[in-house]
Amino acid sequence: QVQLVESGGGSVQPGDSLRLSCAASGGTFVGYVMGWFRQAPGKEREFVATISWGGGGTNYGDSVKGRFTISRDNAKKTMYLQMDSLKSEDTAVYYCAASTTGWGDKSRWDDYQYWGQGTQVTVSS
Repeated sequence: QVQLVESGGGSVQPGDSLRLSCAASGGTFVGYVMGWFRQAPGKEREFVATISWGGGGTNYGDSVKGRFTISRDNAKKTMYLQMDSLKSEDTAVYYCAASTTGWGDKSRWDDYQYWGQGTQVTVSS
């Protein structure tokens, strides 16, 4: 079973960049499809991005396309989310997640079996 720990959150201004990391321990990292989700106060958990086992396949939520980039380093058992051109509406708790159910749509939170505790991202002027 894999354990996930997010880091890299913080408070930034609109237009700034931030990189989140998700470090995995236990399990076989390369065997998991990985994803990022976020949840703002009073809102449902929202799909941000997903990446396939080797990193060759990626998908993004419409609200972050062209601004966020997901990547992974299987040797370091770490996944990343590079967030550029941040907007106030990106403010949320960001969660990383691991899925054992194969590649595909992967935009549903219930496709993922393992979750980190989350890291807060606040974008405000």
